[in-house]
Amino acid sequence: MPQRFVPLAEHIVDAVLETSPHLAAFAGDHRFDDRLPDYSPGAVAGDVAMLRDASAALSQVDVDDLAPQEQVDHAALLARVERSLFELTEVREHEWNPLVHNPGSLLYGLIARPFAPAEERLTSVAARLSAIPDALATAKEVLTDCPRIHLETAVGQFSGTASLVAGELPKLIEQAPALADTVEPLRQRAIAALGEFVTWLCDRAEEAGDGGRDPRLGRRLWEARLWHALDTELPASEILSRARANLERVTAELREVATQLTGSPDIRAALDQLAAEHPDDTTIVDLAKATLGEATEFVSQYDLVTLIDDPCVIMEMPEFARGVAVAYCDPPGPLETGDLPTFYCIAPTPAGWPAERVESFYREYNNHMIRNLSVHEAMPGHFLQLAHSRRFRGSTRARALGFSGPFVEGWAVYAEELMVSRGFGGLPVRAQQLKMQLRMSINAILDQLVHCDQMTEAEAMALMLDEGFQEEGEAAGKWRRALLTSTQLSTYFVGYTEVAAIAAARPADVSVREWHDRMLAHGSPAPRHIRGLVGL
Repeated sequence: MPQRFVPLAEHIVDAVLETSPHLAAFAGDHRFDDRLPDYSPGAVAGDVAMLRDASAALSQVDVDDLAPQEQVDHAALLARVERSLFELTEVREHEWNPLVHNPGSLLYGLIARPFAPAEERLTSVAARLSAIPDALATAKEVLTDCPRIHLETAVGQFSGTASLVAGELPKLIEQAPALADTVEPLRQRAIAALGEFVTWLCDRAEEAGDGGRDPRLGRRLWEARLWHALDTELPASEILSRARANLERVTAELREVATQLTGSPDIRAALDQLAAEHPDDTTIVDLAKATLGEATEFVSQYDLVTLIDDPCVIMEMPEFARGVAVAYCDPPGPLETGDLPTFYCIAPTPAGWPAERVESFYREYNNHMIRNLSVHEAMPGHFLQLAHSRRFRGSTRARALGFSGPFVEGWAVYAEELMVSRGFGGLPVRAQQLKMQLRMSINAILDQLVHCDQMTEAEAMALMLDEGFQEEGEAAGKWRRALLTSTQLSTYFVGYTEVAAIAAARPADVSVREWHDRMLAHGSPAPRHIRGLVGL
């Protein structure tokens, strides 16, 4: 059976990649760069049938006969297949969430990353542009009873995709002028189709008024999705209990830091003092670049983890991706063969925000918080961890199909704690890191109470403002994110507790750097697999 697992796994990987252009793009497999997802009922039914066959075949494998790394591959692949099945048959987000249908990221990856000559990438762009009108027609057919908040967010994101096609694609066309006559009419039709779809979204949002579909999943669906997202045995009730206990513990620590900073245990006063030192829309990207340099030098000085000399580009978040998170890390896929950069993206404030909302945003993302954010998103957080992850090579490509959110987010939160424990940024960054620990705990509480217990906006805002000491702008954005997403906000807290426990179990005769390298040497599987792979 061990000899039969590898070809089976490889066959399933190919089938899964072929049916999911987004997943193929994430993995760095460019065989399907000419495609957009097909969410028509017939295509979805075919995907479901394939996934059920894959699940049945994997379930027949005698896992005990496999080597440890292949056992993890088997578990990771089966988890990916079963989660995809659950999403298509139970959550069915393609039928109510218009954000799922946005082709922006699939176009952007071809335009922004020079993994192949411009002519080759532009040929794939042309194929995707030609598919946009039909893909959006399918979206109009399958999308019913959408939540108003998803419709409103989609208006901004699809408008951003239209801007990408109108403003950024011509730069790629200039590099391959022989294809201009072929691409230009496709570009114009795509811009028109995107504009028409934005109008359709606006009409649906107006029809929804204050009603429309409730974006909350409800406890049954949310807990099932949580089980797939976390890959842990922790029940939802235990996660909630631990998050509340962590909230109390970190608040006490933050009072001590506030006393050291100001002579008073008044947390709000200490944070207000730090918030006064902040960037603005014109300086935030440059500040992030500077803080990445500081963090990299610090990691090297204290020999915390092996550095990898991959390029990291810090930039404003593209418009098509805005409206959910303030920052994200977008690495090249683990199957990517080119020497390509990771994008560390930060969203500036929206153009329509009043001055007081902009001020609130940058008080939250002040100079000290940006240092902590760069640790989380880049060094030694996501950028470095995912660079290590891409270097893992097993007997199958199973782990290239995705990563464990709890491990990736857990490592990034643990990295924040690791850095301040060694003195990075002094007390100001320590205060912001503890504030982020409060936010992480509240994220898990919000995630569950919003989707399962009908937590109101007023209750959520009070929790974030009074117990999390967040600025009003950050809290308002997080309320939207809690409604726009589900279970992802729990990955930070659960992942941190699991990753931190593995780090704390470092044997006395193993150096900090060596232990961290071991933790990062196996791709990005769920923390429960990392425990076994490092010998715990």
